[in-house]
Order: sequence, then C-alpha cells, then structure tokens
Amino acid sequence: MAITAAMVKELREMTGAGMMDCKKALTETNGDMDAAVDVLRKSGAAKMEKKASRIAAEGIARVATNGTDAVVAEVNSETDFVAKNEVFQEFVQTVADTALASGLNGGANGEDVDAVLATNGLQELLVEKTATIGEKLSFRRFAKVSGDCVATYLHAGGKIGVLVAATGANGDAEQEALVNVAMQVAAMNPQYVGRADISQAEIDKMRDITVDSSLNDSASLPKPILNALFDKAVSDKLFTEEDLAAYEEKKNDKYLFNFLSDAAKATLADLAMQDKANIVENKIFGGMIEGRISKQLKEISLLDQVYVKAEDGKQTVGKYLESVNKALTITKFVRFEVGEGMEKKNEDFAAEVAAQMSGN
Repeated sequence: MAITAAMVKELREMTGAGMMDCKKALTETNGDMDAAVDVLRKSGAAKMEKKASRIAAEGIARVATNGTDAVVAEVNSETDFVAKNEVFQEFVQTVADTALASGLNGGANGEDVDAVLATNGLQELLVEKTATIGEKLSFRRFAKVSGDCVATYLHAGGKIGVLVAATGANGDAEQEALVNVAMQVAAMNPQYVGRADISQAEIDKMRDITVDSSLNDSASLPKPILNALFDKAVSDKLFTEEDLAAYEEKKNDKYLFNFLSDAAKATLADLAMQDKANIVENKIFGGMIEGRISKQLKEISLLDQVYVKAEDGKQTVGKYLESVNKALTITKFVRFEVGEGMEKKNEDFAAEVAAQMSGN
C-alpha cells in the first residue's frame, strides 16, 4: 500500500511521534494505522535505553489538586521545543494526576518517583511517550502539600510550578489569597514561610558571611572604622605613591574609592580582616550588620516579603493575609523551577540538523 502524507499526518497527530518514525511504522505495517501505533510503542524501550545517557534538563511542571491536597510534578525533556508539544504536556498532566492519586508525598530530590511510576502503568506510558516523541523524557520529582485550603500556580507555561497550603479557613476569599501568595512565591522565590522556620545555625552562618563580606568591602564600612583603616595604611606606608597621592587629594570626596587602585582596596580589606575581632565589637558596625541581616531575612521569609500587589508598596505578605482572614495560616509552600540544579547542554540546533541530514 502506498503511504500518503495524509496517513503520516494522521498517525503523527495520534501519537506525537516524529514524521519519519510515523512513515517508517506505516511502511512496516503496510498502512495499518493500529499496527503502526503498536510498532511505535514497542520501539519505546529500545529508544529509552539509547537515550539514557543524554541530558534532559528542559521540560515543564504541572499541578493537580483535589481541594485539600495538591501536587506539583516536573518532567524533563531534552529540548524546549518538545516541552511545548501538546502530547508531552498531556503526559506531564497525567504524571501529576497519578502522583496526586498515589497519596505519596514526594520531595525535591525525587523521593517516591519510582513508586508513582509503578502505579497505573505510568512506567509503560513513559516508555511509549519516549518512543513517540523521540526524546529522552524523565520524571524527575514531585511534591505534595495538604491543608484546609490549598492553591496551585503555573508560571511561564509551566517553567515554574508552585503549591501553597494553609490552615484555619477555606473560602473563596482565602482561595484567592493563596493563589496571590503562590504568584508571590513564583516571582520572589522565598526560602522559608516565616522567620520562625529559619534555624539559628542558618542565621549564624548568614551573620558570618555578612561580616566577612562587609569587611572585604571597605567602602561600605562606617566612616570611623574606615578612617582608622586609612590611618593604618598611611602610617605603615602600605599604599603606593600614586594611591597615597589620590587619598590625600580625594579623602573628603565621596567618590574616593573610584580613584584608588585595586591593590589599595585589597590592602584596606586585609587590614579590616586582621582587625576583625575589634571591629565586630564596634556598636556602629554591629548595628550595620544586624540591619543587613534583617534585610536578608525579609528577602527569604515569605511572610516578611513586601507583597508584590501591595498598593502602598510596603504591606508584607503576612499583613496581606491578615487583612483577608486572621485565622488563615500558611503551613507550607513548594516551588519547582524546571531544570534548576541540572546540567544543561549547549545546543547548536543548526549543527544538529546538519548532522542528521548528513547521516551522522
């Protein structure tokens, strides 16, 4: 039987497989559409094995919810082109729905993925979709939240997926508020719900880093401390003649550091680190450090962040939630950004097409 373009198009629309794969399957089955679908499915396991070492760091996230539980799942593909494929998107939604139905909690590091794949033939479906789509596909991870009220949000077509769970209330206003908070999480990427969730060890680490970075950025130091460093550098003749001349001429200029060499700036940083113990005890320096830490805590704590829709530009997320319902308490959020932490290949699409055309 002659294989027509219309037959190839029909099989491609049914399966999402590549044009050449569809034509080959139809030729092999003498135009039998159902048999051609089976051929594409059976080739899946072999294709998955061949693609196992390839990098799949693109893809999308999809969400599923039943009202009190919500799941976000990430499935990766090799190219962003496939991530926009409707067949692939439907498969990822099936993954999210299956993960929700499984009752498992998942996790950011891929916990429970194998268990979900073993549910309702999902592993076999993954094999089939790998065959029909023609790229390595990988169910990377999923996570679940539960509460009296849950919300989901997908950003940029699913490049970022967010879940938010809360207790204390469940109504239309609360649901809308949680969706707004989910949008906040997508945009601002907080690390914790509130300051109470940040361990003292994490704060201590933050303080150590802030102290050292401040000492190494001499221009940001309080003026009395900076003046003492300059006095030390001058009296010990640690500056070159050029830097000494620049200092003497511009020492009252707020742009002084623009006239100093990198070596002079490094000298001041070294002096600051050498006198670290005394500088840390300085009340002015201590106040500056606490102010910087407070700013950092506001950036990583969801409830302390400025609400992105705040009309006054000052209202925090916590205050926004209180204005909706004081009983509404966020207990957990999850934010998946597709491909985060994964190695991505450098793609030269033109070279890849040329190689395929030449048979390489």
